[in-house]
Amino acid sequence: MLTKLQQHRVSKPWGRTDVPEGFGPSDGDPLGEIWFQREDADDPLLIKYLFTSERLSVQVHPDDAAAQTAGLARGKDEAWIVLSARSNGELGIGLRSPVSPGELRAAAMDGSIVDLVDWRRADAGDAYYSPAGTVHALGPGLTVLEIQQNSDVTYRLYDYGRPRELHLDKGIDAARSDLVIEKVREREIDQLRSIAVAGPKFTVERWRSGAGTLDATDAEPAWLIPIKGTIAADGQALVAPDVWIAEGRAAVEVGPDSELLVAYEGTRLRAVA
Repeated sequence: MLTKLQQHRVSKPWGRTDVPEGFGPSDGDPLGEIWFQREDADDPLLIKYLFTSERLSVQVHPDDAAAQTAGLARGKDEAWIVLSARSNGELGIGLRSPVSPGELRAAAMDGSIVDLVDWRRADAGDAYYSPAGTVHALGPGLTVLEIQQNSDVTYRLYDYGRPRELHLDKGIDAARSDLVIEKVREREIDQLRSIAVAGPKFTVERWRSGAGTLDATDAEPAWLIPIKGTIAADGQALVAPDVWIAEGRAAVEVGPDSELLVAYEGTRLRAVA
């Protein structure tokens, strides 16, 4: 069974009014995020598009154990796939070197945490898997596809003076300053598929120009994210930027010069002959 997910558009102070064609107007407010989800469903993954005109807060997310101790369902690993980037596009992921919790707190309080973050140029096609505990931030000029554990828990460590709450105690406890995050090198599976991003919590496959059968069930659903071109699943046209969830086997066809991302929990590959 295929279900088209609902769009939820979220204004953000760092968002954009000039969102790329295909995502619809910003309605005058800076559009920061578009969420794709099912109403009243606690699905394990959440798909978002992000649009940035300024740097986001320097932030961190808790892992499953810390989140569940706080009464939440799960923590938040996430992955970024950069779809477009302006000349000033950048992202910060991890710290340049390990620091103590006390040093991290002091840097968050005086703003020097910005200089501790490992800022990198962002280019279209870049992909990163960011495990919970990674201190991170997106910079301006980006359109990013974010695949994440379905959790809305974010601890802000620094927010450039914006009038929003910070969460220093929880954020310092959640942060792991020893994490070193490398840009993902895509790995080919076969002529149709490659691994775009993989981590312990979820995997994202990239499907190109061909046909295959997606192996999904109610217990192990898969998210279908068309990026460009002509794509169909069980005869249903999949058009970007919408997102679908599959809860049963689906015959997938990806046309020439087309691209589909398939996301799912865990590491078991989801295609059958």
